[in-house]
Amino acid sequence: MITKPILVKSAAIVAGVALSTTIFNSMVNFDLFKLSLAPSMAVAQDIDEAINIRVYQKASPAVVSIQTNGTTGSGSIISADGLVLTNAHVVAGANSVAVTLADGRSFIADVIAFGDNGLDLAVVKIRGADNLPTISVSSTPVQVGQRAFAIGNPFGQFQGTFTVGIVSRIDRERGLIQTDAAINPGNSGGPLLNGQGELIGVNSAIFSGVGGGNIGIGFAIALDRVLPFLTAVEEGRASRTTVRQSPPSGNLQPQTLALNSPVINGNLGQGSHVLPIDNSFFDLYTFPGRIGQRLQIDMISQEIDPYLILLDPNGNDLAQDDDSGGANNAKISIILPETGTYLLIANSYQAGEAGSYKLRTQSTTISAGNSPTQEDFILRQEGILGYGSSTLPSDGSLFNIHTFEGTAGESVTISAVSPDFDIYIALLDANGNPIGENDDTSENNPNATLRITLPRTGRYGIIVNSYYKTGGGRYVLTVK
Repeated sequence: MITKPILVKSAAIVAGVALSTTIFNSMVNFDLFKLSLAPSMAVAQDIDEAINIRVYQKASPAVVSIQTNGTTGSGSIISADGLVLTNAHVVAGANSVAVTLADGRSFIADVIAFGDNGLDLAVVKIRGADNLPTISVSSTPVQVGQRAFAIGNPFGQFQGTFTVGIVSRIDRERGLIQTDAAINPGNSGGPLLNGQGELIGVNSAIFSGVGGGNIGIGFAIALDRVLPFLTAVEEGRASRTTVRQSPPSGNLQPQTLALNSPVINGNLGQGSHVLPIDNSFFDLYTFPGRIGQRLQIDMISQEIDPYLILLDPNGNDLAQDDDSGGANNAKISIILPETGTYLLIANSYQAGEAGSYKLRTQSTTISAGNSPTQEDFILRQEGILGYGSSTLPSDGSLFNIHTFEGTAGESVTISAVSPDFDIYIALLDANGNPIGENDDTSENNPNATLRITLPRTGRYGIIVNSYYKTGGGRYVLTVK
């Protein structure tokens, strides 16, 4: 279903990318096409490495490890005279802490300020410090799909650890940045950085599955919450006490969810898991899924605002929803991209929301002998629209190109799924002519699906594009 006037966009893509006969004829000989890309890919890899090194060299001297009697965390030096920004749950209950700098020096620091109303921020002041390296603060708005970097002391044993990912999602209402950069216990309070080595958030919490540790969903407190707190510290208005918060659980045991079973009645509140970054309650469920399986999950409540998050078998964020189920109810409709055990997070949207909910699943059963396998897909590609992608001159939106071999008269279904942005796809023949396109699978589904009969045998190109200039992030593209 095409819901927007996107034929013009297809033409702009062809013109902007110069997907001419020459380019697509070179794709017919794919070895030559790969060779033509090899030098630019090598240059891109060198640029990536240079950015990583630059970010680490710029920011890491100002990242510290913080130890209390029972907690280990991280922090960022924000003033040359020793103010360190960290999480409240790292230093709660302590009057002073031990701070270890990147160069190995150790100091005692006094806890001087906490965030109000459960904001998981605190500042400590290193005694007798001066001329210390500091973290720069970004003045550029954060966008989904941009590179994200984390530095910290995971598990209290690996000070200065550097991890790389992207900004997966931005929750502006709650002031949160979600990232897939690896964040583990001990990273709490450390910086989330952009490609210039500037602070864009304070790492604060992770969703942790069976066995503990990072599973691809980490949260940082965004600057629009951090900066007012720092202003209050500077003006002496910040609180000097806080209610002690518990750090994220390292081993959350999920319940088993049987698909197409009767409605499950759940309750969020006392006894539920708590996400420290916003004090919201959540329950965890696991279920076995198969590649190509159609699934709809509904979370319904009249007492809380339901929020659903679905992770794939590798712990990657696959889908999220707040209100697609009507009213405040949440709904996820998706075709599962692989076979394995999926993790479902049933969450309350607001801090402290408590009440009952119903969880309902509807799965399309695939008959025996027709279960899709990886080999049933002509193409299955996981990608990222962001740094390294091309830019469409007509509107500044990002795009990637994928190719596959097709046969005349063959009916194919092209699906592109993203948890991060409004995805748009266009199919082009070997001469660069657009022969099909789609923006939204349905009115309430921003993913893209295109069903088409191929007109000739040969190589085809698929444009994976963000419909809006600001869009970007992860996606899964399949052709079957």
